[in-house]
Amino acid sequence: MKRRAVITLLGGAAAAWPLAARAQQRERVRRVAVLMPFTADDPEGQARLLAFAQGLQQTGWAVGSNLRIDTRWGAGDADRARKYAAELVALAPDVIVANGNAALGPLQQATRTVPIVFVNVPDPVGGGNVASLAHPGGNATGFMQSEYSMSGKWLELLKEIAPRVTRAVVIRDPTSTSGVGQFAVIQSVAGSLGVELSPIDMRDAGEIERGVTAFARAPNGGLIVTTAGSVIRRSLIIALAARHKLPGVYPFRYHVSGGGLISYGPDIIDQYRLATGYVDRILRGEKPGDLPVQAPTKYELVVNLKTAKTLGLEIPTTVLARADEVIE
Repeated sequence: MKRRAVITLLGGAAAAWPLAARAQQRERVRRVAVLMPFTADDPEGQARLLAFAQGLQQTGWAVGSNLRIDTRWGAGDADRARKYAAELVALAPDVIVANGNAALGPLQQATRTVPIVFVNVPDPVGGGNVASLAHPGGNATGFMQSEYSMSGKWLELLKEIAPRVTRAVVIRDPTSTSGVGQFAVIQSVAGSLGVELSPIDMRDAGEIERGVTAFARAPNGGLIVTTAGSVIRRSLIIALAARHKLPGVYPFRYHVSGGGLISYGPDIIDQYRLATGYVDRILRGEKPGDLPVQAPTKYELVVNLKTAKTLGLEIPTTVLARADEVIE
């Protein structure tokens, strides 16, 4: 349903763009570009794009009438992301929307003048994307993913739902600032919780599989997935956790809807809805450097009871009472 809705809003309207432009000579058709890290058929990417298109409609921008949206799908490939970033900049859009560091980095390498609104970026100041949260300066602003301090809650949650866990494998991207920062916070709380950590590089699928398989040979293990790169490898990681009976904590809802055990993190779909407000303000003349970077306003705790049953776990009532959604 969501994919059909996106096609209706975006793809189906494409044929009408030239006609609409001729019919409305007095109104300039504005152009918004979007760079996604997903494959084009990924339901999560479609859901985000749909929320964005719907939000624009609510602010008075109608695809096929006074607005055109050009979308490219990076599919978790750095070379493809760089290629599409350059391609989108060459289209001379009025605004570009970037999902995560994998999109924002290549876009800022391609342009320092075209306005960029980003979502789901963990550390825009540390990553050199903006001068400060309050006064971004430059051509980019948007919505950060979450504070690194939240990462410790993943390990606390793992111990709460699986008290026997004394070892945890942490799947992270050591080349990203978020991967390093999140792992450091998890390390800072591991000692007090009596948990030994084993990091695994998220970039290579073979390394993930070998690492998790080796880790699972010993008892009392659990799994934590950090944010950077997790969207592309999620099916593999969730399958490995199921195969080796590892209770896992994930950063986003889509991990749990895909079979993961439990997630805690910001609502990224909500960030896309909020991003439409910044896109609207920029299209109406405001500068991105004057719009403060915003922290998440909505976090969600999601539990998959079917996965818990498969793992032989009984989720504590204290966790279920806090959950925003329980998948049965």
